[in-house]
This record gives sequence, C-alpha cells and structure tokens, in this order.
Amino acid sequence: MESKTRKTALVTGASSGIGYELAKVFAKEGNDVVLVARTKDALEELAGELRKAHSVDAWSIPVDLSDPAASGMIRDALEKRSLVVDYLVNNAGIGARGRFSDLDLNLQLDMVQVNMTALTHLTRLLLPGMLGRKAGRILNVASTAAFVSGPLMAVYYASKAYVLSLSVALANELKGTGVTVTALCPGPTRTGFVKRAGTQDTRLFKQDGVMEASEVALAGYRGMMEGKEVVVPGLRNKLLAAGVRLVPRGMAAQAARRLNEDAPA
Repeated sequence: MESKTRKTALVTGASSGIGYELAKVFAKEGNDVVLVARTKDALEELAGELRKAHSVDAWSIPVDLSDPAASGMIRDALEKRSLVVDYLVNNAGIGARGRFSDLDLNLQLDMVQVNMTALTHLTRLLLPGMLGRKAGRILNVASTAAFVSGPLMAVYYASKAYVLSLSVALANELKGTGVTVTALCPGPTRTGFVKRAGTQDTRLFKQDGVMEASEVALAGYRGMMEGKEVVVPGLRNKLLAAGVRLVPRGMAAQAARRLNEDAPA
C-alpha cells in the first residue's frame, strides 16, 4: 500500500453498501473524500462521521447518475472547490431482476446510464488530470457477473461485462503513465442493492459464501493500491471466475439463470 497522504478519493454510490465501506477505508487511511450519491442527507451524515473519526476533509456532491448531465455536474463541483481527485472509485450501480421483455424500459436504460455511461463519462473527465500529474488510481466496481451472460438479469450482467472489459483495456493503455485502473469483481455481497434489485430470495443469495461489504471494500482498496488489474474477493468467487471460462457460453448462462431464480421454499 501507499503511505498515508492527504490525497483525495472520489467515491460514487457512497451512501451505502460497498461504496460506503470504501469511503470509510479511504478516510481511515488518511485520505480526504468526495462522496457522491443521490441522497444528500445520507452523504452529509457520512461526511460528518468521517471528518470526526479520521480528521480528514469530506465533501458531499448529491447527484443522480442516471441524469446524463451528472458527470459534468460533478466535474463542475470539483472545480468550484478546487479539488484534485487522486483516486476515482466508480462504484454506483443499478440492478434489476426479471425477463428483459418484462422489466420497465426506463429502469433498464437508467441501468445502462449509471453502470456504463456515467462511469465512462466520469473516468474520461478525470483521467487527463491524472495523466498530467503522472499519478492516479481508478477503481471500477464490476462483478463476477462480468464473466458470464445472466438470464433474468440480462442488462445488469452485460453492463458489468462492459466495466470489466473497459477497465482491463484502460489498464493496458495506461501502463507506464503512473495511472492504474483496477476492476473489482465481487460475488454476492450483503448490501441494500440486493433488495432493490429483487435478488434477496434467489439461489445466489441463499447459498453459502455471501460476503460482507466491508470485506469486499478492503479487498478492492488493497488491489487498487497495489495496481492490480482485476480483483475477485473470496475463494469461491475466484473459482467461479476461473471456471466459467472452461465451459460453453450457453451452459454458463443456464447456470447463471438457475442462480437468478427463486430458491426453493
């Protein structure tokens, strides 16, 4: 890990779950934090807690990343405060379970906007500054869903495949620049995302091996600081990510579908 310095980390989706835990890790390690999410009150409460607990600066930027203008709003807010982002964490994400033809269209388009477009937009806005300083780290939160097609969560799985592919490509492009990109690919994790996505009763979340958000966040932070390209927390998840490459796509998709179905009562 790098030594503690008053560098600044920007974390999207910071009001709960993995993003919340990542913000706490960055602050604990002596970094200032910029917290981004939709919920203003939750962000300001967390900012206050981090200032008090770790004597760091913490700012909140309440924006909805499903708004195409959100990334530009974040950039403008940073410039207004003269903030330089050393660590960018693209954690915000939307998920939903159901048949593609049945799920609300606007929800699925919001999923594309938040999970892919906003991540891409914000990375492109902040990356040139990092390159100019010849230093910076980017952590993009993907999922083990990135390694397989996911019936009953088709758009979500596809969006995470995009995040993984983009991250690995950028990591390659940026070699030797002082900037690194890491894809964090957690498996099932206990967060509020589970209920919002409607996956709490699926086989995936009824099996053993569901991780805590704090475990995932720490693994992601460490991997980012070590400059790893891909981080898959948990032995079970590592085996899944490796094993899925050995079976036909159709068979892997069928296995994913079974996990996305309701578990037997």
